[in-house]
Amino acid sequence: MNTIELDTLDMSAVLMQAYDMGDMINSSAEVADYLYWKSVVDSSEEVRKMKAVFARKKELFEECERFGHYHPSYHEAMDAVKAAQAELDKIEAVKRFKEAEDRLDDLLFTVSTTIAHAVSDSIKVPSNNPLPTGKGCSSGGGCSCG
Repeated sequence: MNTIELDTLDMSAVLMQAYDMGDMINSSAEVADYLYWKSVVDSSEEVRKMKAVFARKKELFEECERFGHYHPSYHEAMDAVKAAQAELDKIEAVKRFKEAEDRLDDLLFTVSTTIAHAVSDSIKVPSNNPLPTGKGCSSGGGCSCG
């Protein structure tokens, strides 16, 4: 076999294992919980109504935001959006959905980190966490980027 054929075989084995891993993740309790709460949220009339209220408040805020802090209703509109978001977050199904979403995100981040660090410790893995805890460039940790 030549080198090109070996590379093709290696890549196909990697892809097959990736598909197997995807199937395992899709069969996980985290995905099942996420899909359950997503369906509850999607079918909830209360959530639908509150999302509509939130969308209207957000639209009004975006109108004010075009002028920034100088718009006379800017802070009022921003407070209305925050209040609508808080009301939406109080709904049990939304709360559970967000918790399930966070657990699934943690699972996917762990898998991604494991794969990346199996290749090299210097590979960066994106996260949805707005406050990264990893060490490296611009995170306040030790950096060997030099």
